[in-house]
Amino acid sequence: MIGSDDSSIKVCALGGGHGLATSLRAARCYADEITAVVSVADDGGSSGRIRSAIGGPAPGDLRQCFEALGDASILTAEMGWRFSGGELSGHALGNLLIAGLIAASDDLVSALDEVGRLVGAVGRVLPATTVPVDLVADTGEWEVEGQVAVHRSVGIVGLRLTPADAQAPPESVRALETANQIILGPGSFFTSVLAAALASDIREALTRRTGPLVLVANLVQDREGPPDLADNLRLLSEHGILPDVVILDNQSNWSPPQGVETVQASVVGPGGRIHDPVRLGAALAGCLPSV
Repeated sequence: MIGSDDSSIKVCALGGGHGLATSLRAARCYADEITAVVSVADDGGSSGRIRSAIGGPAPGDLRQCFEALGDASILTAEMGWRFSGGELSGHALGNLLIAGLIAASDDLVSALDEVGRLVGAVGRVLPATTVPVDLVADTGEWEVEGQVAVHRSVGIVGLRLTPADAQAPPESVRALETANQIILGPGSFFTSVLAAALASDIREALTRRTGPLVLVANLVQDREGPPDLADNLRLLSEHGILPDVVILDNQSNWSPPQGVETVQASVVGPGGRIHDPVRLGAALAGCLPSV
């Protein structure tokens, strides 16, 4: 494969939330090595409470990746289980495990590797930044700060991280540079898809990629993003991110964008609201570069 010294298929998936977890499940269908590079900017729910209490990166999206990549153990199955009473009410078991190991070890990447070992993950889960970050959105008239506030906003024309100099771990940069394929999305456009790619060295690594960057389009317009897929691509381009291929469900209401290779396939799951990992995996495998 292009971008690899051997015949193994290396896939790096970039994003956050349920969308990234779906892409990881899809990658399990065909990839030999999988790395997730995950946005850690969430400031709502259990993740936000943990950040306020002890600092550190948001654990929620990291947890969902471990659930997607983990084995069939009880720990993997119960990572999303939530306490229902007392001060821990609403906290997910996996969020507390991840946050606790990060705080105890004071080494973010090593802590996440240990969580991966505990759940028997078939891939590696890495953060998009080494430090906690917040999202700042520009609406053209004012700025909105924080992932929850950004998610509730409309008319966003730009997005950035604070602190602006937040860096990605070298391991995340290397995974992007050496992947045979990079998957971006699906998910909430600003708070998951774009948020994970904003760090300067992430964007620089994407420009040095040796495998194609594949954007998995949402099945329907999400409440954050622009109403047109071409506008999604334009905003990505304005932030220095240029996908090589777009995967679009063949029953989607999105119009195929001009100027970029578009693969239309049946990738929708039962109910029509989420991607089917097996179908998406087949479509992604078809986008791998030739030898």
